[in-house]
Order: sequence, then structure tokens, then C-alpha cells
Amino acid sequence: MTLGRMAAACGGLYYGRAEDRDREICAITTDSRQAEPGCLFAAIRGRRVDGHDFIAQVFEMGALCVITEQEPSFDTDGEILQEVSDRESGKNRNTPQTGNYIKVDSTIRALGALAAYYLEQLAIPVVGITGSVGKTSTKEMVAAVLSRKYRTLKTAGNFNNELGLPLTIFRLRDEDEIAVLEMGINHFGEMHALARIAKPDTCVITNIGQCHLEFLGDRDGVLRAKTEIFDYLRPDGHIILNGDDDKLATVQEAKGIRPTFFGLGTGNNIYADQIEKKGLDGIKCRICVKKKADTQDGMGTECAIAAGNTDAAGCEAANSCETAEEGRTAYQGAEMACDIIADSFTVQIPIPGVHMVRNALAATAVGLHYGLTTEEIRAGIESLQPVSGRFHIIHTANFTIIDDCYNANPVSMKASLEVLQDGLHRKIAILGDMGELGTDEIRMHREVGTFAGGLSIDMCICAGTLAAQIAEGVQTSASGIETVILPDLSSLLEQLPSLVKRSDTILVKASHFMHFEKVVAELEQMGEDIRDHG
Repeated sequence: MTLGRMAAACGGLYYGRAEDRDREICAITTDSRQAEPGCLFAAIRGRRVDGHDFIAQVFEMGALCVITEQEPSFDTDGEILQEVSDRESGKNRNTPQTGNYIKVDSTIRALGALAAYYLEQLAIPVVGITGSVGKTSTKEMVAAVLSRKYRTLKTAGNFNNELGLPLTIFRLRDEDEIAVLEMGINHFGEMHALARIAKPDTCVITNIGQCHLEFLGDRDGVLRAKTEIFDYLRPDGHIILNGDDDKLATVQEAKGIRPTFFGLGTGNNIYADQIEKKGLDGIKCRICVKKKADTQDGMGTECAIAAGNTDAAGCEAANSCETAEEGRTAYQGAEMACDIIADSFTVQIPIPGVHMVRNALAATAVGLHYGLTTEEIRAGIESLQPVSGRFHIIHTANFTIIDDCYNANPVSMKASLEVLQDGLHRKIAILGDMGELGTDEIRMHREVGTFAGGLSIDMCICAGTLAAQIAEGVQTSASGIETVILPDLSSLLEQLPSLVKRSDTILVKASHFMHFEKVVAELEQMGEDIRDHG
């Protein structure tokens, strides 16, 4: 990653010391506060801050070069340096400046081109993960599995867009052996831009839900946008799809590659290539989802069945279900028994919810593709740690909090509500607005409320203009669930102490712009401070 090669890779013009053209950078940053000697600073125009205003500062901190969309303003008594053009124009002119810079039309596009170039130099496998719901959870699960065999780099936080993806890739080092990259979009064409950078060897799509409909129209539009990832799949690549999703189930082939389908439905297989080679006609995953929510006396286990079975009596693994031990807290996860060709394994999934079983199946399929043993896959799944804001179970002295406030859409909202009803004692849903649902947003919010009305929960607290429609849906279902409608976040925080009681199980969920992480923080504080509340 020399300055000259980087300028060529991103189609920019290099201005600076000729002798520096062959120097390598030590890091790339878009945050001027993180500039260090020998780094490259990429100046990004943000909504509130323009990185171009900090170019002089990063040079003072030792930056070797900057990427910029405009000619930097330097002190006129700065050193006179010669331009070196990577377009071989032969043009030379003297430019007053105090540091090296690469002039580009778009810094973000330049970073994408540099990330693609960097990945080509490293030549390591890339697993690209996308979908409407569960991208982050699946990414974490896949990375946990692959790390049992390989040094694995994964997307951190929400660095999954046209800026975040390159910054994730720049964290890769020579010793890394595989990359697990989350890819998030909300417009047509954005997946093309991301896939062009990552060029994944393996594509995983979790589902096609009602997300970003404001820009993508309907679920068919979401399917078209998400499957743009296939256009940059490597020729010998692998496609892993959720076979329980009606839209993904229609994908029979992409670029001559047949998908592997995972899922809980009858007839889904977890590894199509091996099935074909062995002449088998399919594998039914044998899954026993053990809901570990204790009864009030501290005992009891309920068995929820997948793989085509309709009741507990049909569960092949039912006899192996153990009774929950006395004193065990709620939400201990699920147990999955999975048959793969002639092999099988049983794994304890540490995070509750049937959706986590699907994530585990996706990770199993990826692990098998990259040569992991079933024991390595089991160990990886069981090592999974929850991510803050992504169905993170928090046990305080007074409450059990389900922190799922990072984002929300109708599919994920319903999945979280289903898990809430497995909690102990009084079960409360604190729900906020869901964003980017387009013209049907009112109907979709009401549908969530109607769905909640059919569940075994006790109270639904809805804060926000659209969230009020959730409450209306609950009320029209005649479920008897207590509803509270509040106008905004501040009102919710103000009234929270009077609404919750000791021993409550509380789900907190809304789209990120609602900032419900403040609700989680307040509940955590209350959960430790109060002793006789309620």
C-alpha cells in the first residue's frame, strides 16, 4: 500500500514528494483525532463536520498523506514540492504545500477502490452477510464458528455501509485468514457498490423482510436489492440462503451456482453440495428448541419443535430434553440437534429465540464449507457473546431486560415479542417507532400490535407517533393486554419509574433513531438501585 499504488488504485492524482511515492502507509483513518505518524487521512464531508478542515492538523500529527476532494490550503511559505501524476500526463507544476495528498473526485468512492485493491493483495476468503433482519447476529455467529479454525476478522459495530465496509477491510493484517463482512443497504445499487469492494467467496442472506420499503418499494424490491450481491460473487463461490424465507426459496441459481438452503422447514438441507455427491435427497434438521424460561417454582421445560414436526410428541429429540434446574434464570437459549449427512451434533445456543437457531444453521453451513469439524462448529456456536442492543439479555437485581433497541422492523419486532412471552413474571414490551417502511408504515405498525395482542404478555408501552399505532393494534385485538401510549422518548423516561415493577421482564425495541438505548440505561440503573419498587 504505497502512495503511488494507492493513487493508481483509486484513480486519483498524487501531489507530493517524489521520494515518498514508494513509501507504505501504516494505517488509514477518517477521524483526524486518530491520525498518527505514517498514516493516511481520508477527508470526508459529513453532515456536521468536514474532514477537509482538519488536513493541516493531521499533517502536524505526522500523517504521511491525505485523500482529498479539494486542493488543500497551505501556508504560502510552505515547502515547494513537485506534482507526480499517476495518470502519466507528463504534466509538472510546482505547488506550495506542507504534505503529500491524493486528489480524487469522491473520497468515499476512493476508499472503496482502495479497500478492493487491499483485499486483492491479501487474497483471503471473504464471507459476505446481508439480509433484512439478523445480519449482525448471523455475522457474530459465523465469525464465532470460523474463529475456531482460522484467524478471523469481522465487521465491528454497524460498519456495514459504503464507508464502514472499507474501514473494516483496512483493519485486516497479513496474519488474518478469513474476513466476515456485514453488508447493509437501503437503496437499489448500494449492494453493487459494496459487493464490488468485497467480492465475496461466500454469500449468506438471512431473510427478505419489510425493511427500507420507503426506498425499495416492497419485498420483491428488497429481494432484487439484496441479491445484487451475486453479481460480484467469485466464480467458485458459494451461496447460503434461508430456505424458510418464501422470497429466498425462489432463488434456484445465481451465476451458475446452486444455493445451499438452511432452515427449520421440512425438506430444507444444510449442505446441498454434499447431499448431491452422496446421492441423498435431503436432510431434515432435527431441532429441539428448549425454552429455558422457568416456571414460578423454578422447574419445567417447554419443547418447541421445528423440522416439520407440529407438536412436542413429534420431536425426535424430545426424550433428550432435560428439565430446567431449579434457580436457573430465564432465557438460557436453545438446544439444537443437527444431523448432517452421516454426522450429527447437539449444541446449546446461548441466546434465546428460534431466529437464533436459524443463525446457528447458517453458521453451520459456512463452517462446513470452510472445512470445520462438527465439534469446532459446536464450540464456536456455544462461544457466542451477545452484542449490546442486539437481543442482549441483561439481568439486574430487580429486572430482566431484553436490550434489542439497535434497530427494528416488523419481522424483528414480532420475533422479539415472541421471545418476550417466554419470560418470568410480568412481561412488558417497551416499543418505539420503526423507520423507513414507506407508505404502508401505519398498517405495518398496527399489524405488529395485532400480533402482540395474540401473545402472552402483560403490558405494551408505546412511545412515538407511529408506535401509537402499535398500541391501537393491541387494543383492537381485545387481548386484555394493558397499553400505555406516550408521545416521545422524554415522556417515556419521565414515566418509566411508575410503569415498571420489581421482577418484570422488559423488552426494549425501536429503530435506532428513537435512541431507546437511553431507556435501557435508565432501566439498568433502576434495576440496581431500587429494592422495594412496585
